[in-house]
Amino acid sequence: MRLPKVLLVLLFLLQVCVVHARLEPRHWASALRRRLSPHLSDYFRNRRIHAIQSAYRSTQPAWNGVTPPGSVPDGKPFLPYYVPVGSVAVDDTWRSIVYSPHSWHNVSNPKYAQGTLHSTTTDGAYMTYLFSGTGIQWFGTVGPTHGIADVFLDGKHVGTVDGFAGQTAVQQRRWASAQLALAQHTLRIVNTGRGQGKTMDVDALVVRHAAVKKTEEAVGVNFIQSTGTAATWKLEQRGTTGVSAMQLSVISDTEAIIFDKVEHNPLTVNSHPAWGAVYNLDTDEVRPLNVLSNSFCAGGTFLSNGTLINVGGNPVVTDKTGAADFGDVNGLQAIRFFDPCLDNKCDIFEDPDRLRMASARWYVTVTRLEDGSALIMGGSKKGGWMNNVTVNNPTFEFFPPKNINGYNALPIPSPFLNDTLNANLFPIAFTLPDSTVFIAANRDAMIYNWKTNEETRLPQFPNGVRVTYPMTGTAVLLPMTVANRFTPTVMICGGSTVDDTMPGYEMSSQTPASDQCVRMTLTRAGMAAGWEVDHMPAPRVMPDAVLLPDGKVAIVNGGRTGIAGYGNVKGQIGQSNADNPVFQPVLYDPDMPLGQRFSSDGMPTSQIPRLYHSVATLVPSGEIMIAGSNPNLDVSEVAYQTEYRVEWLSPPYMSMPRPVISTLPATVDYGEEILVQVELPPGTSNVTISLMDLGFVTHAVHMNSRLVELECTCNLPTAGGNTTTLSIRGPSSIYIYPPGYGWLYVLADGIPSAGKRIMVGDGSAPPDDPAATANLLAQTSGPSQKSDQGGQGG
Repeated sequence: MRLPKVLLVLLFLLQVCVVHARLEPRHWASALRRRLSPHLSDYFRNRRIHAIQSAYRSTQPAWNGVTPPGSVPDGKPFLPYYVPVGSVAVDDTWRSIVYSPHSWHNVSNPKYAQGTLHSTTTDGAYMTYLFSGTGIQWFGTVGPTHGIADVFLDGKHVGTVDGFAGQTAVQQRRWASAQLALAQHTLRIVNTGRGQGKTMDVDALVVRHAAVKKTEEAVGVNFIQSTGTAATWKLEQRGTTGVSAMQLSVISDTEAIIFDKVEHNPLTVNSHPAWGAVYNLDTDEVRPLNVLSNSFCAGGTFLSNGTLINVGGNPVVTDKTGAADFGDVNGLQAIRFFDPCLDNKCDIFEDPDRLRMASARWYVTVTRLEDGSALIMGGSKKGGWMNNVTVNNPTFEFFPPKNINGYNALPIPSPFLNDTLNANLFPIAFTLPDSTVFIAANRDAMIYNWKTNEETRLPQFPNGVRVTYPMTGTAVLLPMTVANRFTPTVMICGGSTVDDTMPGYEMSSQTPASDQCVRMTLTRAGMAAGWEVDHMPAPRVMPDAVLLPDGKVAIVNGGRTGIAGYGNVKGQIGQSNADNPVFQPVLYDPDMPLGQRFSSDGMPTSQIPRLYHSVATLVPSGEIMIAGSNPNLDVSEVAYQTEYRVEWLSPPYMSMPRPVISTLPATVDYGEEILVQVELPPGTSNVTISLMDLGFVTHAVHMNSRLVELECTCNLPTAGGNTTTLSIRGPSSIYIYPPGYGWLYVLADGIPSAGKRIMVGDGSAPPDDPAATANLLAQTSGPSQKSDQGGQGG
């Protein structure tokens, strides 16, 4: 039975309101209450997101046997057992596994890995396996007769695993350890006899071997300090992400969120591999997130109320693996919601058929506008590789949906996104202080007026350099300061001159990338003058440009040759389309004269390749978090391997006396004066304030990254003290800094404090137009109503 459209719209509004009442009741919930009847307001006031999530997911048990529509034909249930390329599968029958005598039974059944399994019900029964490698996984069965086992590694108790489950499921990942030192280790698993059942079994082990050089084998805390004569930078390897870090965004003073594609990551959630996680910046611990749809190659932004949205993605990959394997649903039209919390209980919320975009988008860019909403642009209608006229989605849309320019929430065509084929995925975009949006794709750029739907073309990039996927460069909106009157200047670095009409089999992983950086001030005079050309010390494709609180830019990651993606060109390294990683960062100073702005003096050299699907971001402490790299279809242990290790690049200011913010209001409105108490280093002579959006980072695109200097009556401490109260004025308008979260840094003689999160504006939700949403749902179909949307590409 089809529900009336009016009822569908009402259900949509109910879910939106419940979603956004989770942590910030003054935000989405209050905004929608102003539009809804009193009895509905009472309903929304007393609901929370996890109640809706639990109810929704309880009707969609995708894992362990349920086969969603569009899955593989044989309907086999999800099986976590997987052997990454470069790893070794150890069957339970191998003689190198030692079982305690007279207590185990060998069971044969085709549903087990390699058709066999060792099982025991004896208290104290054990198995021991001596292996050499950097990680190990234990696979077995869970079910109503299974109990508790203790796991020991190198003689230390490292886990207690309960195998009890209401239904039997085979080839389940029971326990795993990754990122061990490359050495000989001993795994010992003991049946305790405790729990609701007595059974323990061993189906298989998977041993991870290091696909790294000898100099990369230290996987604990590792410091690499520069020996240069300039100010000293430090590089430290610390922590692992659990899921490959394809997308990264700082969500609080202590946490960052990570999204990946659906694959066999070591981090587990609800008995299946996770493809989303929250990373604790203080403890390096990771918490898995239960993402419903495939977030491969999605974009993201915060909204004005502090909710993070993650949009677009990939369909279910039926040509390589299916929904019955992973349980994910089509992510092409998805909007995933996340409200940061303090209790470690917040999770991703999705309702793919109601909370969705109007059109399918893979490799999509998002930017926040001055009303706190999101402008969503471009992408491909299918997963694949290079964009083309058949799959191109050359349109804009908004979230929340808008009735604007005659399109009433439907996609708005863009001639620019047609003209820039083929290499135009993940377009570069920055919201500008005059309410327009700068957009770059392929070799071209424009200014987009979203209110009037007008495109103004800018001069083409010099020397034939392409800057968007798969000829991926990176970009940064340089600081907008009091001195430059908040005038926007854009810089774009790296990319490739490879012909985007050439078939992949004629391209090469050894084709040199570009070292070009171009810069333009986006005023009438600046645009007329054209692009100013500079050059990095080394060519880079897929670099990341990270804006620092002092206004300088650190460029990290990338390769010297090839292009982005995997599995497409000749001369692949493993599956990678790129080669020759660039291991040394470079610093860009925008205030230096042309030709003197780049320097690697004092910079350390990494030993971890960071190529396709790498990320980097400034974190509140002032360090740069570097993670990811996975030019592979699924988890791989051969070059270039799936990378989970995190590196921390520390600028020289991290080891200097720094300001310390003592008190900071939770919010600052536009033009409002707030008082901030700060302890300054002795002898401070000048204080400035940087307000930063740390951005949403993926595929070298730093969506919403921004630095705005705030005006300050910065009284220095009186004699005998270092503590003072600063009078800081909020941004002058919503155009200079769109409403939403920011991180405030106090700089003493150019040395920044740690950043503190602050809500800019009143924290209210962006404008919501229920009629526009109703039209979107009525005029477009959701992902479950579509077919033939392609598979997972590079």
